[in-house]
Amino acid sequence: MNKTFRVLGINPKKDQTKIGLYENERCLLERSLFHRELIESDFTNGLDEQVFLRTEEIQARLFLEGINLSKIDAVVARGGLIRPIKGGTYEINQAMLDDLTIGFNGKHPSNLGGLIAKRIADSLDLPAFIVDPVVVDELDHIAKMTGLPEIERRSIFHALNQKSAARKAARDLQVDYHESNFIVAHLGTGITIGAHQNGKVIDVNNGLNGEGPFSPERAGSLPTGDLISLCFQEGSSEKMLQEKVSTQGGLLAHLKTTKLTEVIESIKQNDPELHDYLEVMAYQIAKEIGSLSAVLYGQVQAIVLTGELAYNSFFIKQIMRRTKWIADILTYPGENDLESLVDGALRVLNESENAKQYVVKEGE
Repeated sequence: MNKTFRVLGINPKKDQTKIGLYENERCLLERSLFHRELIESDFTNGLDEQVFLRTEEIQARLFLEGINLSKIDAVVARGGLIRPIKGGTYEINQAMLDDLTIGFNGKHPSNLGGLIAKRIADSLDLPAFIVDPVVVDELDHIAKMTGLPEIERRSIFHALNQKSAARKAARDLQVDYHESNFIVAHLGTGITIGAHQNGKVIDVNNGLNGEGPFSPERAGSLPTGDLISLCFQEGSSEKMLQEKVSTQGGLLAHLKTTKLTEVIESIKQNDPELHDYLEVMAYQIAKEIGSLSAVLYGQVQAIVLTGELAYNSFFIKQIMRRTKWIADILTYPGENDLESLVDGALRVLNESENAKQYVVKEGE
């Protein structure tokens, strides 16, 4: 008989923290805790205060919901901007806590996840984990090289959702994820598309810093010469241009509105005025999928579409029209971050996978 495990999942965002309590794969409780005092905060409250306030609210909510914390077997959280690591489930250790605290690879709400999970787990004498953070780096050496020795491609993508969706596809196709090839497209506020070969993401666009298709708020790949010219326009600054390509581009730039929630809602409602822009975005996504089919020598078990935009039927049909010749297409709409985090923890608790150790090499 399979053992039953209870796992608490934690996914911190800018002004809220999503929590979920699972008994094996079954969700017992899922809540979003809104932190009104942090809405205008960009870590200005201080990291320690953020961790303390969110931890207190999580514990208070679980108490009010009548959750017996002594019945929990593990705590798992979204991974933050730590050092590049291979995919998998990692035990939260002191080296990881140190890098999350200093913001080794940058400051982001996801950095809070490991810190909160460890604090709650330690109070209950439980193991604490993170799973597939955005800094997962499994790129082939040739995928990192560019035409300039000073610039190397970096692996920053929606690793958690991509790998989770690929595992679902493998289960549905009754194949082993670690012995199969998939092309997985995460379609959300940011868009990343990865080539999964035998369980590793050997090539993927850096959707955060301007590669690949444009998305609801990101500019995607741009003509290099024109981008350089833009950098030297009067009044330009590095910070302004970084924001322009990473948070003010894509559909937001074309539609002349900064209300991203309205744009996303219009997409979900199949607003006909958006169809032209969605078709262009789908065209660019299909191009990226096509290029990754070459990376995998055309040996692709399935194309997997996931993320919030996968709910939009018009958008998905435009992608399928151009890519269905490559392989069968499977869709798993939404992100399901908490479910994916818990799945990673369960693989360790069920001993089907070993927890990995986060190690900082001497001199790094």
